[in-house]
Amino acid sequence: MLKKRIIVCLDVKDGRTTKGVKFLNNVDIGDPVEMAAEYYRQGVDELVFYDIIASARGRGPILDLISKVASQVFIPFTVGGGINTIEDIRSTILAGAEKVSLNSPAVKNPDLIKEGARIFGNQCIVLGMDVRRDATKPSGYGTTIHGGRVDTGLDALEWAKKAVGLGAGEIVLNSMDADGTKDGYDVELTRMISEAVPVPVIASGGAGTPSHMTKVLTEGKADAALIATMVHSGKYTVNSIKEALSKDGVPVRL
Repeated sequence: MLKKRIIVCLDVKDGRTTKGVKFLNNVDIGDPVEMAAEYYRQGVDELVFYDIIASARGRGPILDLISKVASQVFIPFTVGGGINTIEDIRSTILAGAEKVSLNSPAVKNPDLIKEGARIFGNQCIVLGMDVRRDATKPSGYGTTIHGGRVDTGLDALEWAKKAVGLGAGEIVLNSMDADGTKDGYDVELTRMISEAVPVPVIASGGAGTPSHMTKVLTEGKADAALIATMVHSGKYTVNSIKEALSKDGVPVRL
C-alpha cells in the first residue's frame, strides 16, 4: 500500500516564517532555514515553502533563501510564490526545489502549467488552490488568488480538472475556511477533488490533531496531509504525529 505523506508548510514573509488564521494576523515564528533543518531531523516526508506576499507584490522568488533551505533538507521540496514565468520555474529548480507550486500565476496564465509540464515534467508542476465555500458555484466551492484576497470566479472542481488536464502533476488543496483554525480539514472538499482527478491531492488547512489528519487521509482520500501550526506550536513533532497515524492504521513512513 502506498504510504501517506506528511508535509510541513513554511509560510514565508520578508524572509521569516509566519503563521496566521485564514491568511490574516500573521505573526513571525522563526527562521525558515533553521525550521526546515529541524523538521527534516524529525522525519518529515516533504517540505513546502510558500512566499505568501511575492505575487501580491509582483516580484519573483527569493532564490538565495530557497537555496539555503534546500541545503538543509534531502527530501522533496516544493516552492511557491512569485513564480510567474518559465524562467522563474527554471531558476527555482536550479536553486534546489524539486517542485514548484503555481497558484495565482496559473489562474492568470494557464499556459504556464502546460509549458512548465512540457519542459520540466508533470511531477515538477504542483497546482496550489486556495478554496472557499461558495454556494453560487456548481461544486459549492470557489477559487481565490493572492492569498485569498481575490475571488477568481472559477469553480474549484472545474479548475482542478482543467489544470490537471494541462499538466499539473499534483494539487495542494487549501481550505480557506479551515486555514489555521485547528478545527480539522474540509474532508468533503478534499474527497470531491481527490475523486475527480488522477493525480495526488494534498489536503491543507485546518489540522489541529493527528485524528484530523487520519480523517482526511482516509475519508477524504487525500494522498498527503499538509501541516503547519501543529508542529510550529511545538505541541507535536513529526514523529509523534506519524506514530499516532500508524496506530490509527494509516500507512506512513516511520
